[in-house]
Amino acid sequence: MKKKVVVGLSGGVDSSVAAWVLKEQGFEVTGLFMKNWHDTTGLIQSECHWEDDLMFAEMVAKKIGIAFHQVDLSGPYRERVVDYMFAEYEKGRTPNPDVLCNREIKFDSFADEARKLGGDFVATGHYCRKDELKTNDKTIYRLLAGADNNKDQSYFLCQVSQKQLATALFPIGNLTKPEVRQIAEKLGLATAQRKDSQGICFVGKVHLPTFLQQKLQAKKGNIIEIKDPKLFPDLSEGLPEKGLTEKLLSELTDPFQYKASDGEVIGTHNGAHFFTIGQRKGMNVGGHKEALFVIATDVVNNIVYVGEGQEHPGLNRKGLFIRKEEIHWIRTDIPMVNGEIRDYMVRIRYRQPLQIARLFCTDNGIYIIFDKLQRGITPGQFAAWYYGDEVIGSGVIDK
Repeated sequence: MKKKVVVGLSGGVDSSVAAWVLKEQGFEVTGLFMKNWHDTTGLIQSECHWEDDLMFAEMVAKKIGIAFHQVDLSGPYRERVVDYMFAEYEKGRTPNPDVLCNREIKFDSFADEARKLGGDFVATGHYCRKDELKTNDKTIYRLLAGADNNKDQSYFLCQVSQKQLATALFPIGNLTKPEVRQIAEKLGLATAQRKDSQGICFVGKVHLPTFLQQKLQAKKGNIIEIKDPKLFPDLSEGLPEKGLTEKLLSELTDPFQYKASDGEVIGTHNGAHFFTIGQRKGMNVGGHKEALFVIATDVVNNIVYVGEGQEHPGLNRKGLFIRKEEIHWIRTDIPMVNGEIRDYMVRIRYRQPLQIARLFCTDNGIYIIFDKLQRGITPGQFAAWYYGDEVIGSGVIDK
């Protein structure tokens, strides 16, 4: 009897080819379209809405010859992704909705719907791979980077669990994007040349301040430019010694705390919670040779601190900290224990090249200290650590 796979048909080329690959592999394939967002507040109108995605998904299912269903998951999506986003921005942190969407929706709520349709597996068009190994008569599932270095999406799945991986399939993980488009062209799929979606997962490309003002109030505050280089500590390059105390680790990972008196007011903004570390747009301040970048936000006093130029020292940090309760191990068989130190490759954003780092596990959490200074470490984002091409674990950046 054929195993049944429910594939998340999004109306894009990746999930379209994923469905075809599964059918070719001999699975009984069903396409399921998720409708997760209805509101158009802040949406950039040139972007396609969910109605277009649904139409393309139906066309692909018909062309491939598979069953097709749709489900409305906008309730859980709002509660578990969008409301979390609002809460994080209100605290002055920058969440990653794509990582949350995979953990909370695609491999949770959507997987529940797939099981209702009799699905043994859930498949997506992610550019990543999965394999398994046996240890002590137990199966451990491994999440691996996709074969296409330019499209590898393993970072976006850095919060999935062993239970979620057990029934997950990634049919195009061994293909490159050009190969996927070639297959779609050869099959005559309507999605073959359709542009990749951008912006917030299932919402689209939005004007973020307008989108966030659904819940977060706009309020005038000062933009303060920091110029004095003496304010910044001299952070040496290279990995630190392994015998560091937690106090020293904390000092290495503490972001600099600015005061209004450290700089001068050069403009105003409509709310510090609408800005994120490293941002260069939306300040509307002229008179500088180089672009201004956000180097810190203070949501309590409603201040945005900025520095001029990409080389401003306020953009760089030596390390970061993840609280104990925010640490997630995909490889649950090899978690770090208190006092343990390991070297891994780490990334703090999608498509960032992997960075050499040393992880220090303490009773309070994990300190990650990098070999080289890192630009734009942002609280609320996820840090993911790799061994080779395998994602071992991840966590929400606390500071």
